[in-house]
Amino acid sequence: MENRGQKRMEVVVEPPADKRACNSQDFRPSTSGGSSVQAQANGGTTTSGDADMDTSSSASPSSRSDGEHDREDSDYGSCDSDDADPRRRVLQRYQRGRSSGDQLKLKSLMSRLSEENDPSLQLTGLTELCEVLSFCTEGSLSSVMADALSRVLVKLAKHESNADIMLLAIRAITYLCDVYPRSVAFLVKHETVPALCQRLLTIEYLDVAEQCLQALEKISRDQPVACLNAGAIMAVLSFIDFFSTSIQRVAVSTVVNICRKLPSEPPSPVMDAVPVLCNLLQYEDRQLVESVAICLTKIADQVSQSPAMLDQLCSHGLIHQSTHLLNLNSRTTLSQPVYNGVIGLLRKLSSGSTLAFRTLYELNIGYRLKEIISTYDMSHPVSSTQPINACSNQVHEVLKLVIELLPASPVEGNSLALEKESFLVDQPNLLQQFRADMLPVMIQVLKSGASVYVSYGCLLAIHKLTCLSKSDDLVELLNSANISSVLAGILSRKDHHAVVVALQIAEALLEKYRDAFLNSFIKEGVFFAIASLLNSDRRQQNPASGFIQGAVTKEIVKCLCQSFEGSISSSSQTCKIGNDSVYILATRIKESFFGPEVFDSQKGLTDVLQNLKNLSVELNDLMTVPIDARVLHGQKFISIWNQIMERLNGRESVSTFEFTESGVVNALANYLSNGLYQRKLSKGDPECYSLPLVGNRFEVFTRLLWSDAEATSSVLIQKLQDSLSSLENYPIVLSQFLKQRNCFAAVPNGRCTSYPVLRVRFVKAEGETCLRDYSQDFVTVDPLCYLGAVDQYIWPKVHLEPLNSVEAKDQAIECQSSQLQSTSISCQGESSSHMEIDSPNASQLQGSQEEEDQYHLTDSSSSSEGEDLRPRLLFRLEGLELDPSLTVYQAILLNKLKSENETTNDSKLSGHHTITYERAPQLAESHENLFPLKSMDNDEYHPFLSYLFAHRLGLRHKGTSSPAYAVLFLLKSLESMNRFLFQLICHERINAFGEGRLESLDDLRVQVRPVPYAKFVSSKLTEKLEQQLRDSFAVSTCGLPPWFNDLMDSCPFLFSFEVKSKYFRLAAFGPQQVHHQPQHLSSSNGHGEGRSVTGSLPRKKFLACREKILESAAKMMELHGTQKVAIEVEYSEEVGTGLGPTLEFYTLVSRAFQNPDLAIWRSDRSSLAGKPMEDLGSLVPPSGLFPRPWSATSAAFPGVLQKFVLLGTVVAKALQDGRVLDIPFSKTFYKLILGQELSSFDIHFVDPELCKTLVELQALAHRRKVISESQSDAALAAKCDLSFRGTKIEDLCLDFSLPGYTDYVLAPQFANDMVNLDNLEEYVKAIVSATVCNGIRKQVEAFRSGFNKVFPIEHLKIFNEDELETLLCGERDLFNMNDVLDHIKFDHGYTSSSPAVENLLEILHEFDKEQQRAFLQFVTGCPRLPPGGLASLNPKLTIVRKHGSDSSETDLPSVMTCANYLKLPPYSSKEKMKEKLIYAITEGQGSFHLS
Repeated sequence: MENRGQKRMEVVVEPPADKRACNSQDFRPSTSGGSSVQAQANGGTTTSGDADMDTSSSASPSSRSDGEHDREDSDYGSCDSDDADPRRRVLQRYQRGRSSGDQLKLKSLMSRLSEENDPSLQLTGLTELCEVLSFCTEGSLSSVMADALSRVLVKLAKHESNADIMLLAIRAITYLCDVYPRSVAFLVKHETVPALCQRLLTIEYLDVAEQCLQALEKISRDQPVACLNAGAIMAVLSFIDFFSTSIQRVAVSTVVNICRKLPSEPPSPVMDAVPVLCNLLQYEDRQLVESVAICLTKIADQVSQSPAMLDQLCSHGLIHQSTHLLNLNSRTTLSQPVYNGVIGLLRKLSSGSTLAFRTLYELNIGYRLKEIISTYDMSHPVSSTQPINACSNQVHEVLKLVIELLPASPVEGNSLALEKESFLVDQPNLLQQFRADMLPVMIQVLKSGASVYVSYGCLLAIHKLTCLSKSDDLVELLNSANISSVLAGILSRKDHHAVVVALQIAEALLEKYRDAFLNSFIKEGVFFAIASLLNSDRRQQNPASGFIQGAVTKEIVKCLCQSFEGSISSSSQTCKIGNDSVYILATRIKESFFGPEVFDSQKGLTDVLQNLKNLSVELNDLMTVPIDARVLHGQKFISIWNQIMERLNGRESVSTFEFTESGVVNALANYLSNGLYQRKLSKGDPECYSLPLVGNRFEVFTRLLWSDAEATSSVLIQKLQDSLSSLENYPIVLSQFLKQRNCFAAVPNGRCTSYPVLRVRFVKAEGETCLRDYSQDFVTVDPLCYLGAVDQYIWPKVHLEPLNSVEAKDQAIECQSSQLQSTSISCQGESSSHMEIDSPNASQLQGSQEEEDQYHLTDSSSSSEGEDLRPRLLFRLEGLELDPSLTVYQAILLNKLKSENETTNDSKLSGHHTITYERAPQLAESHENLFPLKSMDNDEYHPFLSYLFAHRLGLRHKGTSSPAYAVLFLLKSLESMNRFLFQLICHERINAFGEGRLESLDDLRVQVRPVPYAKFVSSKLTEKLEQQLRDSFAVSTCGLPPWFNDLMDSCPFLFSFEVKSKYFRLAAFGPQQVHHQPQHLSSSNGHGEGRSVTGSLPRKKFLACREKILESAAKMMELHGTQKVAIEVEYSEEVGTGLGPTLEFYTLVSRAFQNPDLAIWRSDRSSLAGKPMEDLGSLVPPSGLFPRPWSATSAAFPGVLQKFVLLGTVVAKALQDGRVLDIPFSKTFYKLILGQELSSFDIHFVDPELCKTLVELQALAHRRKVISESQSDAALAAKCDLSFRGTKIEDLCLDFSLPGYTDYVLAPQFANDMVNLDNLEEYVKAIVSATVCNGIRKQVEAFRSGFNKVFPIEHLKIFNEDELETLLCGERDLFNMNDVLDHIKFDHGYTSSSPAVENLLEILHEFDKEQQRAFLQFVTGCPRLPPGGLASLNPKLTIVRKHGSDSSETDLPSVMTCANYLKLPPYSSKEKMKEKLIYAITEGQGSFHLS
């Protein structure tokens, strides 16, 4: 065998040669036969080929997409010329002339190729033919010419005496397939495929064989059956190990093409290839393995009805190799669709093959499946073009396999089912192990708020396991996982199918293990749920509610009970569950297992529940005690609470059902808030005067909860989380099946929409005499307009009284209507800036319009600004009032969902709706003043109560979920207490010191640890919100359920940082920024090679100057800060542009803002101590950056404000573009960004020593106040003894100046006074005001005004301080060395086991934090990782071998920051590598040049 090396073109992909520069055109994916398979496997996404990719077909004209050139020209925008038509005509004339020339050339070449006696003439003819075919177009060829060429080329391909002629002839065949696809039929007619297969089976020349593979791959695309019949599969696979990886991909691609069109008869030629394909599954090349997996899946589909053929498949090790691919630590990482396909392959094999069934159990498949479910992110993003259905969910596929591995009761004559059952009977230990692996994780999935499909699958699997199990270990497993509580939650749902299966599980458990589960069913509320089902109206149990639209291929309406069947039957799509199934099952369980004594309301109560009920009654009775008796209140409450906690921590556990049913939650919420948590407060309400009392009760409650560190508070939080999961019934609305189409909406202002409209008839309410009839006909209504807009539209048409100044009124109505309507998606795609719409009908509205899509999310922070736009009409649907602050879509949806599933679709919104209207009550206020803080005389608890009552808790949903409302309030209260823990405890200590309960100032020291923030996150609600955000149509059209916005506004702590980040980008920037997420929100499981930071926003380049970085930043923000464009930076006299230089620009700007010479931050001299002179340009206080106080009269003050305006704009623009900053703000400054009020205790997070002193002085002032009020002689004597740590206040020689800032005027009225006991309180207040209030107010306002130029800063309020820091500045922890291997890619000569790679990882581990930051900036352009850490870096950090000079010891590492690409020479030792790497990361900063 020899390698002639005479290919037409060598495509060698070398590692990038540039050192730190790249542009947006780099790394375009190559096209080849192999990559086409990858594209099909990944839904059309192509990936770049490896370095050894060598396919001559990739250079042919037809294999290159014309769109590539279009994309290259349109990266930064393009314009069309006015003379486009003349140019097109000239081009057409040129192409026609060229085609004529090509035809003449081809005819001439045909005659030369027919000269059989002159091989040299044939050789030159073939060379010229290949050249002509490479550049001609399809119009240059005709069917006659293609037929003639095919005949000649096939004949020459059999020219065994001359290998060069064979090679060029086969190459010409390849090009012919490319340029004229219809020629494939002629090639097959002239027996091309057998000839090529013969060349492969009698391989003599490697390059000829490679060209044969290229040609067969082209032919197999159009003629797979002909290739199959000619034996092409075995021909391309026989000597596959002799070829390079890229050619192996082409070979397997041919097999994939053939397998996609397998005939219906038994494919014996395909079965012969199974051993080779199974062996290829062991290879490391991902693209190759994925193609092989697709082949085997297609083969299994073809033979699925033949158990013998399936057994034959399994006999070649297919099960072993497939399960190995499912290993999460496998060297070959499959894409999501192929991974799901492998799981589906195992399911098909186990369904029809006893051998596969046995093998999977023997391989302990349960452990592998448990790993997949437990590590699989339940919020895993689904492609926006793919609906959420059975085919797109990995957990769904796993559950289908689990159900298949649990055979149902065998039907007579079903020998396969009998064999499976007998195997499990003979091997009980295997079933026991499978049960131990799967049961706990499936129950956990049920608790997590998974989709209805996944929940139903888990219930089916649990039911099967329960029926199959005969050992007592099942009882222990189910009790440890608290199956009773799970079943009680499922039975309270409105989904018919899930309830039926839950009842079947309960019945099976009671039949087998009645003694073990009867009491727990009572304790956890199962029997109460069954009683509730029996008491409900049987007519409401509609099985049709279980139908959920699911698009497999034909968008059929598929019943949930059929979603886990092995095959979809086209003949039966009806529900298998009867109308009375729930009632019949519940009745049977009641009569069989629960006697009359259990269902007696008193005897059915447990002792724990009865005791907690009594305590809740006592707590409610406490509300009748006069408010003046504060001490009695406190003592009695402490006694009751201690009894409640004694029960919660007692030996007998308190179930979630007992906790919620007892009324403790409502009683506690009512007592702590003094009944205000259910009230809408407005200015002047008498209840407002009790707010100081509310603050005092929370202070006492805080001391009780944190008296034993965080143990008690953690117990209560977990109980409340369990209660919320059990009680909440917030719906998920799947509207992805609404097809986008052009419609016309007459109401409210007659406009075109790109989505379906609603047909509504507006009817005057009965008894309404002040309004006229509108119309008896149905009208089209824009579903995304607000009811307020409908009000403004209909009011003039139904109002009977004449209007004054009709024209002015019409203009106002038109303006208001258009404003409200502007929140909908524009069908014209017009551009508009951000607009706040203030009206009673949309008092929570805050819109952010994109250039292509305008989007809206409600925000309760916006309100009416003086203009009285109260609703004049009240709308009702089916007798229920519709909320005017919702869209028509949301209002109707909320009305419909009150009697529907937790997961639903938009089919219920189709059809016609009748809405009645009547005059609205005139007493309705335009907006709510939820917390009139200025009415408080005492502001001791002002910041805490302001935060607690700042947002309403979705009062409109209180009626639909009343029990959950009290739980939500308590959770919000606990989160507020946890957030203000230091303040509340300090305040309590100060009061205790003032009242004499504490003697020493040292007793004021507070050492408490807040509860970790993660404990407040509800996994169930987070998963529900994730599912809602996956629904692309609902997101893009604002078709979201109202709870979506209400909970995020009032209780954002319930959601994880990841889902809040998605919500934030959706609310602030529109749906485009959700589908095209920034680097830190991209899925770490994705395999894309580009970093899509800004979605489809246009890009602008900006030339920056390193020497004047702040001036450059100011100019950039002036030009592009307010535009919705992504900015890319390049530096003067440097060649680099793109992501790397842009990230470094933001890093440089961040450091420039830390310059002490700017005088905008509090300076802590200790932060500069010990630093060399050249490093003094960056201020990094231990507590972070916080604005320094400035007097408004200072001459430098205007310049300071300008700096803060610029800083705010830069921060907002970095967020919008998805960039990471490197500026360490203090926690207190983040609170100011979030709009929170500060108190003296917040100084602790700015200057701890100053705060400590102020707290002690505040305590002395409070004691002096208490003593003065007592008026006793002993008190006067104690007043004389008041001192600060043994020194009288007067002897401290303090004057009214701000420590550290003597130029700041602290208090003009005390300018010449010294501090004494009488004015000590004023002195402390003045310092606090200067430090965190008046002294920095203008700077903070300037920052916020600069921020608001880009987008409203109100969108950040859903984050806490730590989350906001992560959002702005990325992760604090740079490298987790345990996970670093999982998130780094090795290529072009390196693998994870290469010595150079191992040395690099050890060096990174040895680096200190500053060296790690320098390494990150060298590689990525930014010294910090994005949120999510190394896993979120996109593209992945890639390490490749650098091919340089002969002596690699002298070469330095080089990088390409746009691709996070490190080119590392193979140094001889770790020491040499460390030396060169440190030199590169320290000396290689500050410029972007070619290496």
